[in-house]
Amino acid sequence: MTPLTKKRIDNFKANKRGLWSLWIFGILLFLSLFAEFIANDKPIYVQYDGKHYFPVIQTIAETEFGGIFETEADYKDSAVRDLITAKGFYIMPPIEYAHQFSLGTKVLAAPSGDHILGTDDMGRDVAARLIYGFRLSVLFGLALTIASSIIGIIAGSVQGYFGGKIDLFMQRFMEIWSSMPLLFILIILASIVDPTIFWLFFIMLLFSWMKLVDLVRAEFLRARNFDFVKAARALGVREHIIVFRHILPNALVSTFTFLPFILTGAVTVLAELDFLGFGLPSSYPSLGELALQGKNNLDAPWLGITAFVMLAFMLSLLIFIGEALRDAFDPRKVRL
Repeated sequence: MTPLTKKRIDNFKANKRGLWSLWIFGILLFLSLFAEFIANDKPIYVQYDGKHYFPVIQTIAETEFGGIFETEADYKDSAVRDLITAKGFYIMPPIEYAHQFSLGTKVLAAPSGDHILGTDDMGRDVAARLIYGFRLSVLFGLALTIASSIIGIIAGSVQGYFGGKIDLFMQRFMEIWSSMPLLFILIILASIVDPTIFWLFFIMLLFSWMKLVDLVRAEFLRARNFDFVKAARALGVREHIIVFRHILPNALVSTFTFLPFILTGAVTVLAELDFLGFGLPSSYPSLGELALQGKNNLDAPWLGITAFVMLAFMLSLLIFIGEALRDAFDPRKVRL
């Protein structure tokens, strides 16, 4: 580890708010990756007649447990549970509901011991949808952030390094492309086709890649006239090696500080679309859709409060992490 990297890590750790936010966000993300083992209407593990089953990741017919139906066992059915306990046992997740609709649940049920955050207007457990919705929002935002950053860094590198007509043409193109209202375009397109998560990802990627272009372009315009770049050209080093090995690492330093804010924007746009009803179908667990239910069901305040607290908490963590990264890479604080 170089002294400069160590100094940046120390600066990040010095920002206690950002450090704790990173730990909390990392733990929440890690737990949400195993949402099926935390909130599910299927057992995590079943032992029956000396055999071992994992219904969370397996589809097991009721006949395997001595039932009469060849379809997948309904583990919420007391008859199926009695069949299992007659010759074995089962272990249920902490929350015995998935994010989909479950038979027997009450619509707009207030928080209780059975549903710790209540149910929505379709009888779905809010706590389960909160866990799955958090995972969907973060993974969607991370994928969009990574993909848009890669495209933006490549575009900015080409503009800044080569300059001239290439830079002029791409700048004019970006001015026209960025002037299009993304939210309105998504709403119009969503009214024409049935939106899916991949469809939304592709459309949002078409407009989100420009966020880092200007920053990377400026870094390349500044660094391409440095002595080490001129020396590399004089030695006959190929252009792509100069770009990706010599200049790009320096340009990436400043871009890292923007990644949490780009992730925050991606999560926010997805929640906005779902809240307006132009995002993912209602079958997907979504924080924006939960907020919409809170608006439509004011007599069930737990819906709106849960969505607001989760979104505000998650976005605050990302902002605090971004502030800590900004301090860590601030050149005024990493002088050796």
